[in-house]
Amino acid sequence: MNRLLLISLVMSIVFGCAEKKKADSGKPEIVENEMVAKDGDGQNDIPFPIYDFDGFEPLLHNNDGKTYVINFWATWCKPCLEEMPHFERINSEYDGKNVEVVLVSLDMPNMWKSRLEPYVMKNKIQSQVVILDDPKQNDWIPKVSEEWGGGIPATLIYNKDKRTFYERGFTYEELNNELKTFIN
Repeated sequence: MNRLLLISLVMSIVFGCAEKKKADSGKPEIVENEMVAKDGDGQNDIPFPIYDFDGFEPLLHNNDGKTYVINFWATWCKPCLEEMPHFERINSEYDGKNVEVVLVSLDMPNMWKSRLEPYVMKNKIQSQVVILDDPKQNDWIPKVSEEWGGGIPATLIYNKDKRTFYERGFTYEELNNELKTFIN
């Protein structure tokens, strides 16, 4: 009886560890609230920070005297790509004026190397690009804005005095006019 119990215990440990190892393979691990790709999965050489929502969320609440323009986009979203030059122009024109443009990619992990990185390089994107990789959209979308239905493009503009969320695309003039209401 004791021998049977010992064999069962050893088998549980061996198979339990094998199942854990199998379940973990190929998935990013979270280190200090930042998503970090595991070695060997082909994503560890992505030139952009990769966050889960907990790691990303502090960027939505900076109180450092700057005005933040946070744009949620993806390379598969045609309206997002159409407005991208406007964000880049704002980034360039407001350089040194306490305005920070952050482009938050919602591309899938299999698109980071094949689409996101080539798009950013080809278009010489100078704004800060980060990746938000958190599959629990229903949890984090309302934390960005209660009004957000989840569609992109979407933009949050905020500073210490004002905060407005837009679930739509922008022309350059519209984006510039909205930004001016935050800095004037």
